[in-house]
Amino acid sequence: MDGIDADDLSDCPPSAKLVYKVLEYDGPLTQKQIVEESMLSARTVRYALERLEELDIVDEGIYFADARQSLYRLEEPVAADGGLDDSPPAEDACCAE
Repeated sequence: MDGIDADDLSDCPPSAKLVYKVLEYDGPLTQKQIVEESMLSARTVRYALERLEELDIVDEGIYFADARQSLYRLEEPVAADGGLDDSPPAEDACCAE
């Protein structure tokens, strides 16, 4: 895992780990898109996102294509030297449907 410690996810339920992986590979995504990608129920995804937000692993932002929804992305990974990771940012999902 890039920017977080493995211990951060160790106490999380399997659903939160799956949501993390979905966001890692396909993020940023809306909750609806996470439900579709993970095949988890909407309620389970909501709970997983809450847990990940409590740990400051996931950030909730504005989904400009539909302001009624939120866009979830992983927090900025921190490089080994303590600065921000300089890897290219993930592709924005604001236009993907």
